[in-house]
Amino acid sequence: MSEIGLGAWQLGNVLWGGGDEGNALEIVHAALDAGCNFFDTAPGYAEGRSEALLGKALRGRREKAVLCSKFGHTADGTTEFSVAALRPAVEASLGRLQTDFIDVVLLHNPPSELLDGAKATALYSELMALRREGKLRAFGASLDWSRELRTLSETTSSQAAEVLFNVFHQEPRTAFADAAARGIGIIAKVPLDSGWLSGKYNGASVFGGIRGRWSRDVVERRASLVEQVRALLPANVSLPQAALGFVLAHPEISTVIPGAKDVGQLRANVAAANEPLPMATVEAMRQLWQTELRDRPLPW
Repeated sequence: MSEIGLGAWQLGNVLWGGGDEGNALEIVHAALDAGCNFFDTAPGYAEGRSEALLGKALRGRREKAVLCSKFGHTADGTTEFSVAALRPAVEASLGRLQTDFIDVVLLHNPPSELLDGAKATALYSELMALRREGKLRAFGASLDWSRELRTLSETTSSQAAEVLFNVFHQEPRTAFADAAARGIGIIAKVPLDSGWLSGKYNGASVFGGIRGRWSRDVVERRASLVEQVRALLPANVSLPQAALGFVLAHPEISTVIPGAKDVGQLRANVAAANEPLPMATVEAMRQLWQTELRDRPLPW
């Protein structure tokens, strides 16, 4: 699958500036035309509209796409991780996506005990049953920390993990090698730190909605860190290009899933895979995390 995928959480999501149906279809078609074939969605994204729009956009081109969806947060805004809910949820996603199989189904940031195959035997048995039936091809979990990735890789037969990983959140890297050795493909989520590593925010930025969770101190600290990252970049390398290049410099990463509000953003993201970041810059970014963030992580 393509190194640059498309995070489809914005499709049809007015609250996140995702645009209308025409905009969504245009982005997905442009992604396929540009060689981007991995699409990450979930029932809870735009109350199911993200899945539905992907299904519509991929009609007649399904064989060209690798689809990843999730289980745990429903289209009606509730949270449900029970074994009994799994099969109906997958069936509902299949309907919205207009397909008879989903390439990857992930537990959507579940409670920690559900990452442990020894404690959640019935849930993983049901995932394996759905895989045998051909309704999904691989399963795993979306998660945020190295301890979670280790638990998943050591106690389950998962084949995929979606991991929060970017210049500002490097802690999960310590578990990458072992997970990859156990056959888990790693999908990097939030590569632009919710927009900060795109360069569009600064210390004076004001946020509402879900991003209103950032205190003024956190906003100012993030802005300062963005400038420190800029100072490390080679000439003619943009901040978002560098942020995506940093993620792709880690060989265990299968794909990275930035969002895109328009075709221009999509094409710029895809282009990042063609221009590897110098390893000296990658090492400097790792050192920045070591000195500034390892012992004092940013709240997400």
